[in-house]
Amino acid sequence: MKELVEVIAKSLVDHPDEVIVTEEEKGRTLVVKLRVADGDMGKVIGKQGRIAKAIRSVVKAAASKTDKKVVVDIIDNE
Repeated sequence: MKELVEVIAKSLVDHPDEVIVTEEEKGRTLVVKLRVADGDMGKVIGKQGRIAKAIRSVVKAAASKTDKKVVVDIIDNE
């Protein structure tokens, strides 16, 4: 899942070298954390969160083959 989120995010942003994706497993849940440059945050989230929702939908569809729940968190760089 990490690779999938990374490929999607890098194709959306202006600074693909600043995309950082990490995975954290908590029981049967896999948390994928996505960090991008401050200027690219809007491109990853989209108007009214549409892009973020689409990313989560694609990851959820890819994870349906496994028995794990996958959560995608977009982390603000503060």
